[in-house]
Amino acid sequence: MTAPSTFGLSSEARNLHWLLSNLVEEVPGIESVAVVSSDGLLLLSSDPGRNAEAKESLETKRSGPRGSAADLATIVSGIGSLTIGAAKLMDSGPVKHTMVAMEEGSLFVMSISDGSLLGVHGSADCDMSVVSYHMALFVGRAGHVLTPELRSELRKSLEDASTGSPR
Repeated sequence: MTAPSTFGLSSEARNLHWLLSNLVEEVPGIESVAVVSSDGLLLLSSDPGRNAEAKESLETKRSGPRGSAADLATIVSGIGSLTIGAAKLMDSGPVKHTMVAMEEGSLFVMSISDGSLLGVHGSADCDMSVVSYHMALFVGRAGHVLTPELRSELRKSLEDASTGSPR
């Protein structure tokens, strides 16, 4: 994982970066993690070094992968929206978490707060119960601090990092 620069960020933003780094480093089998706002914007990522690459590939219309952070954020946002719609149609209450098991990996999506989502791409050999447990710990610790002000700060720091602008 490429450690993002947290210089100039609030203590809440630095704490979220630390929680995300711990999630990725301590849980075996996690490939990529993204925190996405309710409107689908990437707020926090386990691989911020790929954000500039993702933006460049979108601008130049290259084919192929656009970077795991951008792709994961898009997928998490879409699955989140789909499952929220399904829960409304089924009159089953709010969605807590979603898991997609694939032959070569897994995808986990968990609600944080105010429509924000935590998405994790796991390897094929990850222990799904361990990943889910640690995601729940992250959500429990991060949910109460993910205020509109903090979401705005995180979004701005990602934009600054992808353009190379100093804070």
